[in-house]
Amino acid sequence: MSMSVQPAPATAPSRKAAADRFGVIARPPLEWNAEIERETAHLYERVAHHIPKIEWPVYAPYVAAINRLKKERNAAILAHNYQTPEIFHCVADIVGDSLQLAKEATKVDADIIVQCGVHFMAETSKLLNPEKTVLIPDMKAGCSLSESITGADVRLLRERYPGVPVVTYVNTSAEVKAETDICCTSSNAVQVVESFGVDTVLCIPDEYLAKNVAAQTDVKILTWKGHCEVHERFTAEELQAYRDADPEIEIIAHPECPVEVVEMADYTGSTAGMINYVRDQRPPKVLLVTECSMASNIQSQVPEVDFVKPCNLCPHMKRITLPKILDALCEMKEEVTVDPAIAARARRAVERMVNLKN
Repeated sequence: MSMSVQPAPATAPSRKAAADRFGVIARPPLEWNAEIERETAHLYERVAHHIPKIEWPVYAPYVAAINRLKKERNAAILAHNYQTPEIFHCVADIVGDSLQLAKEATKVDADIIVQCGVHFMAETSKLLNPEKTVLIPDMKAGCSLSESITGADVRLLRERYPGVPVVTYVNTSAEVKAETDICCTSSNAVQVVESFGVDTVLCIPDEYLAKNVAAQTDVKILTWKGHCEVHERFTAEELQAYRDADPEIEIIAHPECPVEVVEMADYTGSTAGMINYVRDQRPPKVLLVTECSMASNIQSQVPEVDFVKPCNLCPHMKRITLPKILDALCEMKEEVTVDPAIAARARRAVERMVNLKN
């Protein structure tokens, strides 16, 4: 069972330059030559299905420069599953969904983390690594879910539902996490909701994730009307058209999709769960009901699988590019910081999630 309340506008993120601590490095020459070709040949093999050979000379100089510079800076690049193949396969040190990146961020042996994702992910990395410098290549890489709710909204919810635990999706700002009992991701939301052992829980801000969780538990779920602008665009009618065209197709959906879309899917899970399903099951033809780039990133690992791509792109994820990653490393921008008054409380909510036993 679920109930919903309405969102209010969010506040802008904070920022601080790190160039004064690490210094600025001039952007290296970006030339395609025999040395760059040799240096990046093994990386091109990973993306050859997605980047025509004639286009690789445009990407390769950036890839080589980033990989050299991250070693010089002692930097680690974390990339979400929705990043484009040239980032995901060619410069990232750690890839995964929000939960994977949150966990791996605590193990990173680097002075600098470059978060190739959206702003809340960079904030999460900073919360878990307060002593490290966290950069995001584009500070405008936001998230419709994160922007759907504020800390003030959560405080009002606590007044309206006194004593009800607040479970907040990681797709939220540090300010919101600070008002939260525990965070969750799409892969562990049911586990987190049931961990309280109570009959009613607030699960915010993703309305569809909350409703899909409600279908899997006896806990009463109170919801908030936040939506992912990528996943909310999928419709049951669209999926039925794919099914009618090819009855053998397997449909794999993300739980941020509307309930009627999830009900039509053969499997529903986080991006990590979706990837594991394809790797393990190797369906002949699959429709990934999520952000378009993920299919490209999986395909190189399962070339025998035919991916049908209903190409909904996340405009925020796509703000992250190779040139911006290089500029971030050269100029040490854009640094993500969290107000210390907020950080301790927000960190507690994230750590509770990360440390939750399976």
